[in-house]
Amino acid sequence: MNTSDPMFQTLTLALPMIAIFYFLLWRPQSQRQKELRNQIEGLRRGDMVVTSGGILGKVVKAAAPEDTEILVEIADNVQVRVVKTTLSGVRPKSDKSGDKE
Repeated sequence: MNTSDPMFQTLTLALPMIAIFYFLLWRPQSQRQKELRNQIEGLRRGDMVVTSGGILGKVVKAAAPEDTEILVEIADNVQVRVVKTTLSGVRPKSDKSGDKE
């Protein structure tokens, strides 16, 4: 194989770049998405959640995993229904870092 071939030079640059993007960007992102999906499926009453709009709340009613909505308390006596796919984070009730009560 001739190393001065333009196709060879392109491949020697493109393949490492693709590998770098895969291991530094795509793979970690897909792992985070999978972890969040598992956390959302395992929601329980009392877990703290963060919506994609940045609203923090405590899960009041988490129905079966196949349901698409949950009931979240965002303030005293203020409850809202939230679509599960809009959640951007889940903090288990044992995690008190975001709880200021």
